[in-house]
Amino acid sequence: MDERAALALVADVVPDTGDDAAVVDDLAVTTDMLHERTDLPDGVTPYTVGWRSVAVSLSDLAATGARAVAAVAAYGAPAFEADALGGFFDGATDVCERVGARYVGGDLDAHDELTVATTAVGRLDGTAALTRSGVTPGERLCVTGELGRTAAALGLFERADGERSADESRDQDRRRANELFRFTPRVATGRAIAEHATAALDVSDGLARSAHMLAAASGCGVTVDGDRLPVHSAVDEVVAGAADRCEAATFVGEDFELLFAVPDERLSAVREASPVAVTELGRVTETGVTMDGEPLPDRGYTHGADGDGSS
Repeated sequence: MDERAALALVADVVPDTGDDAAVVDDLAVTTDMLHERTDLPDGVTPYTVGWRSVAVSLSDLAATGARAVAAVAAYGAPAFEADALGGFFDGATDVCERVGARYVGGDLDAHDELTVATTAVGRLDGTAALTRSGVTPGERLCVTGELGRTAAALGLFERADGERSADESRDQDRRRANELFRFTPRVATGRAIAEHATAALDVSDGLARSAHMLAAASGCGVTVDGDRLPVHSAVDEVVAGAADRCEAATFVGEDFELLFAVPDERLSAVREASPVAVTELGRVTETGVTMDGEPLPDRGYTHGADGDGSS
């Protein structure tokens, strides 16, 4: 059973799980797990581990339109080292402060590889949570920020790992990769678009797979204009050619931007309210998921038991 089938089973058994986060009595609650082998490349600093581990859960809150309140983390490692723990806690604290939340601790345990499980809690303050369903054909399909950030970071980590002579270049690549891995969760943007958007999710699994999820949840289709993809400039540091740029922005995933639908008459209000750029990618349609008139493969990031994050 792959991850998607397992999640479908959980949703059948526990219907209150929600989409990106569960909603209980005005609270949005979500949890995530990162593993060293599948999620944390060689060269990731403890600070980045702390930041990213908590940020992925804060991103889930953003997709619901909730106000982030607090986060906790369970940290498992083969050994506890002061520098690693200190860096981790600094990163976790700083990303929480970035979105107006608090990092309030968690748990420590021995584990055969570095593994972090985080939980984040937010408040909806009386507003309805955004979900993945509710879109109507004709609405605009939009995305926040830029795509391909994580693909660029992974490319830089890999390039640094392959360097054997230029120590300065290797260090520069690792610094840049760590910076890219420390994305800002779109909590403020989620709050800003909540009253306008009809559905939303974070693009953790990649744009293509997220588009399929949005379409399936609403029983409709979407069409994407490939020329409108907002590709992060860092992608050009590690790939060459339009096909590779499109791959990085569309299928690699782990960018944690927000993909959402909004009625025509609300698009201007969304752009004015959002603290980051909003790009109109295409439209909600009756059926099918396409890019530039061709079927868009349902391919993206998947957590798998084999340790391979792509599919």
